[in-house]
Amino acid sequence: MTWATERLDALKAGAATPPPIVQTLKLGLIDDWGEGWVRKSWTPTPELATADGSLFGGYLAALADQALAFAAMTVVPHDRLFRTVNLQMNFLKVGRSCPLTIEARVVARTRQLITARAEFRQKDGALIAEATGQQIVMAFDHWPAEREAVEGLA
Repeated sequence: MTWATERLDALKAGAATPPPIVQTLKLGLIDDWGEGWVRKSWTPTPELATADGSLFGGYLAALADQALAFAAMTVVPHDRLFRTVNLQMNFLKVGRSCPLTIEARVVARTRQLITARAEFRQKDGALIAEATGQQIVMAFDHWPAEREAVEGLA
């Protein structure tokens, strides 16, 4: 177990308090995870819809960043942290205010970079968006505030 996988287990079990940003943006948490992948369900609330009832692309990008980070957490070494350095969204179909399943998978990793992809699917299985993100992997030694934050998660 690593700090990241322990955190994923706690989030999945509902035993951890999500960061304020997750609560403020109503991003939700994960349903399940395994090495190299995560899955989450997300249902938009009415106040998150655009005037025509479609989903706001920027909001989907925030969900993608979260899901891709969760996927990175499944493989990041215990003595490392990571930050998003690249996020690309592709919108394939107009999404409406209906439940979504978001799955993210690590597709490549090196000592310094984790690359993951996410898919956003409606209840009927229709793919409405996909995202690719890259996380730079860094040693805690140079990031004392981040180390303190991770240690405070316990």
